[in-house]
This record gives sequence, structure tokens and C-alpha cells, in this order.
Amino acid sequence: MSDPERATPDAGAGAGAGRTRVGARAADGRRPRAAWLLGPALVAGVAYLDPGNVASNMTAGARFGYLLVWVVVLGNVMAWLIQYLSAKLGVVTGRSLAETLGARFRTTTGRRAYWLQAELVAMATDIAEVIGGAVALWLLFGIPLPLGGLLTGAVSIALLLVQQRRGARAFEFVVIALLAIIALGFLAGVFIAPPDAGAIAGGLLPRFEGADSVLLAASILGATIMPHAIYAHSALARDRFASDAAHLSARPAERAAGIHRLLRATRWDVSIALIIAGTVNLAILLLAAANLDQVAGTDTLEGAYAALRDGLGATVATLFAVGLLASGLASTAVGAYAGAEIMHGLLRVRVPLLARRLVTLVPAIALLAVGVDPTAALVLSQVVLSFGIPFALIPLVWLTARTDVLGAHRNRWWTTAAGVLAAVFLVALNGLLLWLVLSGG
Repeated sequence: MSDPERATPDAGAGAGAGRTRVGARAADGRRPRAAWLLGPALVAGVAYLDPGNVASNMTAGARFGYLLVWVVVLGNVMAWLIQYLSAKLGVVTGRSLAETLGARFRTTTGRRAYWLQAELVAMATDIAEVIGGAVALWLLFGIPLPLGGLLTGAVSIALLLVQQRRGARAFEFVVIALLAIIALGFLAGVFIAPPDAGAIAGGLLPRFEGADSVLLAASILGATIMPHAIYAHSALARDRFASDAAHLSARPAERAAGIHRLLRATRWDVSIALIIAGTVNLAILLLAAANLDQVAGTDTLEGAYAALRDGLGATVATLFAVGLLASGLASTAVGAYAGAEIMHGLLRVRVPLLARRLVTLVPAIALLAVGVDPTAALVLSQVVLSFGIPFALIPLVWLTARTDVLGAHRNRWWTTAAGVLAAVFLVALNGLLLWLVLSGG
């Protein structure tokens, strides 16, 4: 992979590098193998395959066919840059994005206000993930939605306990195993009923068809470029390299070389994760576009499951539901991890795991209990996430461009320009969405 960042070997790593606990050699004096450095992006990448993604992409394919293929592809390209910048911040500074921002607020009021919007985004994330897990349990086993939501939340707590007690690597293994199940569940249908190649190519042309397609585009981007994934990846990279690598050498040249090697591994990590996530997300949309286009009721998860069962057989439908369940279980654990990191970094407090889990679990269970349509709640939650993106993305681009934060590893000008363009595009899309919806266009 070519290095898109500035990384001169004889330069220091910036103001925050002194607390970084990563280096070129493992504790026994040997350099860790590059493959052993992979993992954080695969965990963060689960956020790109949560039930909100499934609902948004499935709905887009069922209602508009191949129209929004370009949105999925564009979102994945932007996600690569954003997730790499997030991981780089954690590797070089030894701090998460939330910690870095929390240290820079001059007033407690400002820091708390920023935490509040980030917490609302975390709640929207949990709504999507818990509801998705609940729907999957209902489809597979007939478990009532509120009880399914509670079971999904309980499993997420168990996964977080693995992370707390067994370390980052054990947590990664569990989540990556769920990621494999997700990929199998959602890719099976595409191989059995392949989409039309010409229609896919036509879907790469950027365009919309009314306010509903803009709403779904914002939903897809909110599900693809998720604010909590930006916060989580910096923390995962920080924790992963702190536990698996030795302290950096006191020699500036060796320290810079060690970080440079970790960043190279990080680029491979992010590339692998986003290739998997992008392929699965595109497969979900293509599965719906090829087999569910304009079929009545298929703009809901339950309707899509029934249509897949009737059209492609019980095996494909069951694999779809299993993938949805794995998606809900894995992503809700990563979402809770991100929420805890946001609270710690911005409020500077450590909240007990169960209490933190309940803060974001209660709204999702309440929605299920009152009978809100699960798929509609999933899609709207992704729109909320899309509006939260600038609050995470703009500070990330700003921080990673600063010499006093990343030193020689700061962004090159074109990297910063690409990040700014991504932020402008997302803000403009949300503005267009508001205008179309409010004007009835």
C-alpha cells in the first residue's frame, strides 16, 4: 500500500506521541508479524454491517432497484479515508478521538454539550442494532420483539465482558467470527440469484429520483460512515497496539519508524475491513434490486425475508436472518464500546458497564414495546446518524492535519482536502434532504 501521509523517519511523532505505547518490537524483542497487527479495523468495520445498513440497503434496492449503487460505492470510498484517519490518531497519539477532543474543550459546558450530541448518536446506533437483532430472533425463533431486544442487549454485555476481562485480541476474535457469519448470510443470495451486470453499471451514475431517494441515500451514508465507528476505531487502535506492542524507543528515529510500520499495517487493516464491508453492503442492495424490486412489502425486513423465502427458498431466507442476527449481536457490542469511550473521553468518567448499556438500550426496547415499525425505525435512525457525522468527521480531519497533534505523521494537504470534501458532501446532502422533505419535493 502506498503511504498517503507524511512520515519522515527522523521526525518526532507530535505532541501526543509521548504517551503512545506502540513500537517496532514486541516485548520479547522481536518485531510482531504484520498479520498480528491486523484486527481493529475489522472490529470497527462491523459498524458498517449493522442492521441499519441491512434495512437501508435492502429498502433502497427494493424501492429503487439499482439507482443508489453509486451511493454505496461512494460511501465505502469515503469510509476508507475516514477510518484510516481515526486509527492513525489513536496509533500516533495514544488517545482516542473522544479523549483528544475532551482535552481541548476550554469550558465544561462546551464539553458536555458536545457529549450530548454524541450520546444521542450512540442511542440512534443502539436503536438500529438492538431492533435488528430482535427482528432476526423473531424471524428465526418467533421470539417477541421486546424480549428479542433484551436478549440482544444481554449478548452485547457478554461480548463487552470478554473485551474487559480477556483483552482486545479475544474481543477481536469473537467479533471477526461474527463478521464471517454476517458475510456468509448476506452474500449467499447474490450467488444463487445473480444481479444484472449492465444494471449495476448503470447504477454507478450519480442521480436521484425524488425526496425518498435522497432520504435513502442519506440513510445509506449514515449507516456506512457511522459517527460511533469514527470514535471507536481510534480507541480500538489505541487499545490494540497498547496491549500487543512494546513501548516506543526513546530514540526519535526508531520511534518514527515504529509508528510508520504500524500505520502501514493499519492501512492494510482498513483496506481489508472496508473491502469486506463494501462487498456485503453492495450485495444486500443488489439482492433486493435483482429479486425484490417493486415486490409488495419488501421495503421491510420481515417482508424481504418472506419474499426471499418464497422466491429463492428457505435456505437463502434463513441465511439472511442468521446474518441479520450476527449483525445485531456484533454491532451492538461495538456500539456500546464506542458509547463508553465517548462518555469517558468527553465526560471524563467511567460508568459501570451495565448502567452504560441500559442508557442506550432502554429507548430501543421502548420503541419495540409500543409497536413502532422496526424497519422504519432502522432507516430513520440511520438518518440521525448521518446528521451526526460532521460532528465527528470535521474535528477528526482538523486534528489529523495538525503538526502539534501528529507531528511528522500529520496529513498531507491532499489527504486533508479529501477529508474536507467528504465532510462538505455529507453536510450538503443532509441540507438537500431537509429542503426536499420540508418542501414536499
